[in-house]
Order: sequence, then structure tokens, then C-alpha cells
Amino acid sequence: MESETKRSSQWTLSLVLLFIILPLVVGIGLSFLIPRPVVGVIYLDDAISSYTARDMITQIHYARDHPNIRAVVLVMNSPGGTVTDTESVYLELSRLREVKPVLMMIEGMAASGGYYLAVGTDYIFSEPSSSVGNVGVWSYLPSSPVVFEELYSTGPYKLWGSSRDQTIREIEMLKQGFLQAVLKGRGKKLKVSGEVILRGQIWTGTDALRMGLIDEIGSQTAAISKAAELARISHYKVEDLRPLSGLPEVTTISFFQFTEDGTMTTLPNKPGIYYLYIPQMEGRP
Repeated sequence: MESETKRSSQWTLSLVLLFIILPLVVGIGLSFLIPRPVVGVIYLDDAISSYTARDMITQIHYARDHPNIRAVVLVMNSPGGTVTDTESVYLELSRLREVKPVLMMIEGMAASGGYYLAVGTDYIFSEPSSSVGNVGVWSYLPSSPVVFEELYSTGPYKLWGSSRDQTIREIEMLKQGFLQAVLKGRGKKLKVSGEVILRGQIWTGTDALRMGLIDEIGSQTAAISKAAELARISHYKVEDLRPLSGLPEVTTISFFQFTEDGTMTTLPNKPGIYYLYIPQMEGRP
């Protein structure tokens, strides 16, 4: 009788252990089948042009279309670029933010159009010495209409596109649009007036934090951790979205002019209207 009781107890214990261990084993097995959440990283280490904007938008679309990518960090070192390309990326970032957190990490510079993109994210990190700001717009004014004996045009501005007055009005309109993007993106965090913002100054990351232009001084690692926190994920992976989205390695296509001796200037090589920081005017044609 005692032997049967002992066997019964052992059998009961075995069943209990089975019901405890089996779900655990099954759970561990299933965990390997479920993809880990991803914090995607997009790098911009160049001016914002048609080429870099296209690549960023491709990566943004990939992040939006893949549910396992739960948050995105845009790592920025850029002086800005063209108005149209900057606005295109900004609008795509806005769509991405509708479904998952997007953060900015300023490593070196987020000036003009670079800062325009920064205010289109949920949270902005910067290194202490990074260059931040330079809010504003610039463009070469069109030439005054002239008559060429060998050339006939159907209107006085056919060769130049617009009058100087019209160009100035357009620049002023874009400037105000830039300011509104900053006010919308930073909101009550801003500690300076629109007048100060529109001076076009460059500030260090430390000063930008004091002025409310950014949220925190920190590293790329801190930005990724914050992204995971906002996405409410753990045990995540960090992935560069460029190869994941099928883009080739970065190829450099010069955005800037070169002098006759092959020296690159700080001026763009195409006419246009720019959200662009120009540190010096040497090399101007």
C-alpha cells in the first residue's frame, strides 16, 4: 500500500512538472520564431539634395511598412539643403510619426534644413558641441531682364523665372513657414522668441538645450534607448535601415560647387532656394 502511494505521488509530481515545464519549453521555442522588435537607424552625413532625400524617403517608407521596426532614429550631420527636398523628407517623417516614434540624434550639425527635419521628430538629442539652428532661407536673386540680339523669349522673365521682388516675397513666405514648423515642433518647450529664432544663428548643442531647441544632450546610444522607451519595447535589435531597404552603399554626388583648381566650395552647384548653412562665402562665382 505504501509503495502504491509512493508511486501515485511520483506520478502526480511528474504531471505537475510536465504541466509547468512543457508550457515553458513551448514558450521558449515560440520566442525564437517571433522576430525581435527593431529600432531602425537612418544616417544623413551630407547636404539634403534630391539624391539624399530620395534615399531617406526610401528608408522611411521601409520603416513604415515593416511592423517589426518599432521606432526610428535619424542620425544627422548636415548643413541643410534645398527647400523642396527638405520639405519632402519632413512630410514623410510626419507620416511615419503617425504610427511609430521618430527621434533625431545630432552628431556634428543640424543646420537650416537639417534643423527643419529635427523639429519634425518626437524628440531631439544632440552632442554638446554640435551646431544647431541657422533657421532661415536664402537664394540668388534673378538677374534684371535684358535683351539679347541673338535670343528671343516670349516674356521678360522667361530666362530668369521671376522678378527679384517675387523671389524676395517667396523667400519671406518660406522663412515664415520654417518658423511655423519650429513653433509647431517645439511648442511650449521653446524658451526664446520667434525673432531670436529667425536671426539665423548657429548655437552649440548646450545652448540649444537651454533655449529649448532640443530636448536632451546625449549620445546615439541614449537616443536609441529613448526610442525603445517611447516604443515600449525591450530585448530589441538596432538595424541600419539603408541595407535593409535595399539601397546600395552611399555614393557621393557633389552638392557643392568646385573651383577651377578642384577645391570644393560651400555653395551649391545648382540655382535654387535653400534651407542651407553657408559658413563662408569664399569661392563664390
